[in-house]
Amino acid sequence: MSSTRTKTVRRSALACAMAATLVAGVAVAVNAQAATAPAVPLAAATPTVPPAAYPRPGAVTGDIGAHDPTMVKTPSGSYIVAHTGDNIALKTSTDRTAFRNAGAVFPGGAPWTTTYTGGSRNLWAPDISYHNGRYWLYYSASSFGSNRSAIFLATSTTGASGSWTNQGLVIESRTSDNFNAIDPNLLVDSSGRWWLSFGSFWSGHKQVALDPATGKRSDSTIRSIAGRNGGAIEAPFIFKHGSYYYQWVSFDRCCQGAASTYRIMVGRSTSPNGPFVDRNGVNLNNGGGTQVLAGHGSIHGPGHQAVLADTDAEVLVYHYYTNSGAANLGLNLIGYDTAGWPFVY
Repeated sequence: MSSTRTKTVRRSALACAMAATLVAGVAVAVNAQAATAPAVPLAAATPTVPPAAYPRPGAVTGDIGAHDPTMVKTPSGSYIVAHTGDNIALKTSTDRTAFRNAGAVFPGGAPWTTTYTGGSRNLWAPDISYHNGRYWLYYSASSFGSNRSAIFLATSTTGASGSWTNQGLVIESRTSDNFNAIDPNLLVDSSGRWWLSFGSFWSGHKQVALDPATGKRSDSTIRSIAGRNGGAIEAPFIFKHGSYYYQWVSFDRCCQGAASTYRIMVGRSTSPNGPFVDRNGVNLNNGGGTQVLAGHGSIHGPGHQAVLADTDAEVLVYHYYTNSGAANLGLNLIGYDTAGWPFVY
């Protein structure tokens, strides 16, 4: 989420809903017990041939106005979405298609964040995951046009509104720093090590090691994992597929409604710490990135992506803008070509 966003855009981004049907390209099994038991998407073979053009977002229904969404699948098979909003907004779904409002992470407020937000309740760009019997939520507190920012951690055993415990500050940035401590993403690598990636504009994306017992920093090292020499890059999300760790990032400008130029890029590495390179071998620290999704037709500025590993496929979760400028939840499935580079369908 760009530090240059305006309150008007951010709040309007959270106010939209539309009606539709199924996620594109996926059959979703819905049975007579859908009200009490989540429907399970059917497994399908991962395609290796990209479509000829960018697909539309898979259609979803209900409360789908969202900005900077992140999604986790619960042990019971339902879904929780967390996204930018007052005290962090929540949505739930039983089938990854119909979504409903589920309140806020902190319905009583988060006064520990106001040093960074200038008193605003609007908290940004959460990252939700489930590990060791708990939900872990990293989220950002900042003010517009500033890198005086912070990333905090909250945990919950249920994920429900009001159930979250503030675990405190993870990392902050000051105006004298060359990075911006927003847009967090937790990676648990194949060796069980925990890493937090984050960053927006300034010198780009950073990464720190975490203690799995606390979710807090385990050392003082800050690694650089992507950058555009001060240009528009943000929202790192690292996800392992096969032998590679893929760093998904957003390039260019968010939060300008239908005029937004956000686009989703990717690089990969065999190490969770990089170096990440694009399809042409360009290091993401040097501005590299292979484009996976950009604006097309009435879909504007897709970005601030996350990846969910589900039973049927890997799912790209993101927001996009409609012609009216409202921000909606976007879902597409992920395929990989024969060289192992992702595309959406």
